[in-house]
Amino acid sequence: MRILKLLIACGLAGTINLSCNQIKKEKMTESASELPKTKFEKNINSEDFTTTIKGDSVKFFVLTNANGMEVTFTNYGQRLVSLYAPDKDGNFKDVVLGFNNLENYRSKKNFYGATIGRYGNRIAKGKFSLDGKTYDLAINNNENHLHGGEVGFESVVWKVVEQSKNAISFSRTSPDMEEGYPGNLDVRVSYVLTNDNELQISYEAKTDKPTYVNLTNHSFFNLKGEGEGTVNDHIALLNADKFTPVDNGLIPTGELRDVAGTPFDFRTPKLIGKDIEANYDQIKLGNGYDHNYVLNEVPKNREGLTFAARVVEPTSGRTLEVYTSEPGVQFYTGNFLDGSDIGKSGNPHLRRGSFCLETQHFPDSPNHPEFPSTQLNSGETYASYCTYKFGVTKN
Repeated sequence: MRILKLLIACGLAGTINLSCNQIKKEKMTESASELPKTKFEKNINSEDFTTTIKGDSVKFFVLTNANGMEVTFTNYGQRLVSLYAPDKDGNFKDVVLGFNNLENYRSKKNFYGATIGRYGNRIAKGKFSLDGKTYDLAINNNENHLHGGEVGFESVVWKVVEQSKNAISFSRTSPDMEEGYPGNLDVRVSYVLTNDNELQISYEAKTDKPTYVNLTNHSFFNLKGEGEGTVNDHIALLNADKFTPVDNGLIPTGELRDVAGTPFDFRTPKLIGKDIEANYDQIKLGNGYDHNYVLNEVPKNREGLTFAARVVEPTSGRTLEVYTSEPGVQFYTGNFLDGSDIGKSGNPHLRRGSFCLETQHFPDSPNHPEFPSTQLNSGETYASYCTYKFGVTKN
């Protein structure tokens, strides 16, 4: 039985009862020595990801499925390094941005392929109140807190606790007051690459005191292939009637605005680049799309996850569908990339050369009681699920 079917049987809320700890997960028994080596050696050498950081071993990990797909990870920042998906003619390309060595991930602040925590997205002024106490977080995005702070989950070494040819689980404990967050937070993130060409991600966390949690994956996609120009010619559909407008610091104002009649309306498929330069306040503030969409509750897939988005690259025929248990998804079009980062392909990471679909609770939720809550209490288990499903279309 699929890992997500088992997990979802316990419920899809952001926080669920501890009884879900009794879930039987997909068995992952093979040792590291039995794992396959990457078949795409021309761009990635696993030795360039092998080192020790502060006594912790950093290694390279490969997942494969029966259809020839391949996904690779480093446990530094729990980053998805590459993802090879077929086009309509069966040709494989790496469709996520990243680097071909560990040093580039470490030497500059970046989020390519990383698990983001403790809090994905922004928190205004780096402050929130909880149980009558005000907490000050690390400020790392102008005057705000972004993606967990100066040393977020993307910049630490994770333990690999289970693995097989098509699945892997990472874990770590984020100590009390790390980057300003209260509570010791035990986190586990699991990935399964299915024979339906789905990358299924499940997040679980527990705390010993009240805190806020909002985990996500920050992969940058280009379905033509990494470094193959902009994504303005990709066709996107987002299953959302509303989005959360932002101020000039990209912090939500609290409004839930209808997408109808705005450049943010992707309820029917359209080119990502069609309205990306529109004369519209939110486009100007975000320098393009960098906004949280409020997902509609239906339709759902067979596991009960809500359909969030579908993106098609017409030339290759590659498609990406996103399903989630989260109430929102951040649609980001690589507006702040500038070509200075050189990817695995040897090509620069261009402005708007990728898109992100980060499944999440809403940004700055700790300071917006009207938003779905991200509070996690002792005795509860945080649970979040995301599926990236890859396919092809002949149209």
